[in-house]
Amino acid sequence: MRATRMRMRRACVAVSAAGALLAPVAAGTAYGATAPARSVSAVPSPDGEFPELTPAVAARLDKAVRQVMEQTGVPGVTVGLWAPGKGSYVKSFGVADKATGAPMKPDLGVRIGSETKTFTVTALLQLVDQGKIALDDPIGKYISGVPNGDRITLRELAGMRSGLYNYSEDPGFSKELNGTSVFTPQQLLDISFKHPVNFEPGAKFEYSNTNLILLGLVVEKITGRPIQEVIGQDVVKPAGLSSRTLFPVGPEFPEPHAHGYTNDLPGGKIVDATDFNPSWAWAAGAMVSTLEDLRSWAKTLATGTLLTPATQAERLKTQPIGIIPGDGYGLGIFNVQGWIGHNGSLPGYETLTVYLPEEQATMVIVLNTDDLYKGQEPSTLFGAAVTGIVTPDHVYPGHKEVVPRAG
Repeated sequence: MRATRMRMRRACVAVSAAGALLAPVAAGTAYGATAPARSVSAVPSPDGEFPELTPAVAARLDKAVRQVMEQTGVPGVTVGLWAPGKGSYVKSFGVADKATGAPMKPDLGVRIGSETKTFTVTALLQLVDQGKIALDDPIGKYISGVPNGDRITLRELAGMRSGLYNYSEDPGFSKELNGTSVFTPQQLLDISFKHPVNFEPGAKFEYSNTNLILLGLVVEKITGRPIQEVIGQDVVKPAGLSSRTLFPVGPEFPEPHAHGYTNDLPGGKIVDATDFNPSWAWAAGAMVSTLEDLRSWAKTLATGTLLTPATQAERLKTQPIGIIPGDGYGLGIFNVQGWIGHNGSLPGYETLTVYLPEEQATMVIVLNTDDLYKGQEPSTLFGAAVTGIVTPDHVYPGHKEVVPRAG
């Protein structure tokens, strides 16, 4: 099977015309290194306007979600909204298995693609808190053979400003990738390093999965443990997440889970990608999780529960990403119209996990396809439809033109 559009290459801020594994298709838009960093507060406002999630509001959300499903052809989706004192909305639509017609349900696991980056960077920042590394250390201090390795810092890698070529953009890699391909982190770096750097360290924002492969290797080198063990023991467990949130070492996927569907380009055949091996995504996008775990993780991530306040403050300093004025990317995290979190996409699945500190509101959207609709990530369209109803002053991703009619 040919590469299925390489979703993870755009995984960064599904806020672009097509962002997944959380990187907008527009990743690469230049913004000067001197652009001022923007610090995000995680302190809620007492005057929030998040609506009570009444049956009437739920009916509007139902209609909006169904409309996006009809437009995009998404097989199944689950939408979760939670806000203190305002109630919750958790509902699944469509099917989890096209072969059997089994319905999509809130308890089904999904592959979370680039949301993995939030776990990898959290593990890295914990090492900063322990004094074992510093954000402004050059990557060459830990990993040899990196172009500009003496000047690219860990901060620039985590903030997508390294200039390193994104291995998942390599045409040869796309041809080689299939559902059973197994790649080592070094093989992924070798693919990247065949190409010249795209710009000087810190000069621009450009989403690159190569950055997270390097950070995963740093975590392994400093801890002396495999990345999956570090994330499981040092991040997932203290965050209070279940055993169904994990970093698989192969195609394993805890039951129950939704089947995922992707377009096997260039032939255009829809294939079941459920058991595709995610080794090619590794520390940039290999993890699996559940709606309920992602709900918990959204707040942990945005409020910095696992980090010191100083390190969390560094994480939340965002730089422009060149898509929507005022929105930006921090250290393995984005701020889009006030929503803090990340999205993810890889063959068969898309997710969006965000937290709005102002309202202490959480939104999680999971679906079982990564096929674009008119250049847009379906998860972005669902996010826009939902927030257009509940937080009209904070519409994710800010593109009014992608918000379906919800009335």
